[in-house]
Amino acid sequence: MPVKLQMASRTMAPPSDSAPPRMEPLLQAHFHFIWRLLRRLGVPDAVAEDATQEVFIVAMRRLVDIEAGKERAFLYGVALRVASDARRLTARRQETGAAVLELVPAGGPDPEQLLEQKEARALLDEVLAHMSEEVRVVFILFEIEEMTTVEIAACIQVPVGTVASRLSRARKDFHAHAKRLQLKRGIR
Repeated sequence: MPVKLQMASRTMAPPSDSAPPRMEPLLQAHFHFIWRLLRRLGVPDAVAEDATQEVFIVAMRRLVDIEAGKERAFLYGVALRVASDARRLTARRQETGAAVLELVPAGGPDPEQLLEQKEARALLDEVLAHMSEEVRVVFILFEIEEMTTVEIAACIQVPVGTVASRLSRARKDFHAHAKRLQLKRGIR
């Protein structure tokens, strides 16, 4: 029986009914990380669930190729490609359909809090979208996913010094763009 995971006010069940034994721990350990990573890499909320499943489908097909202890790095690489494909596909479609109403679980945040959270996520997405991908990835992994520079270096396969340099540049980019947005929107 699949374990239900809470994601963005919706319940998602990672596919695990007929998965190999090694797949279930992989899903449990990295499902949320991959979903968040895809969202922060510019995958729209409407396709983030499908993109996350695609990452794990690739992982299941290539399970024998994934070295023990390097699962996160493998999933990260797959997620980068899936995010790129999803952004390209979404840009081509440019669907302008009606907004989809999200279900609010009982006892959850009130509508005002949900609106504030949605606006904050939109601002974060806008700021992240203005960063180059190489610095955005490091920023996301360090500041949002709370990985160490050593873990990030192993994950993206660059020296620790390169991670530190990109993180410094990302922070400057983040603060500069956030400040421009605040001035533009009259926020103090």
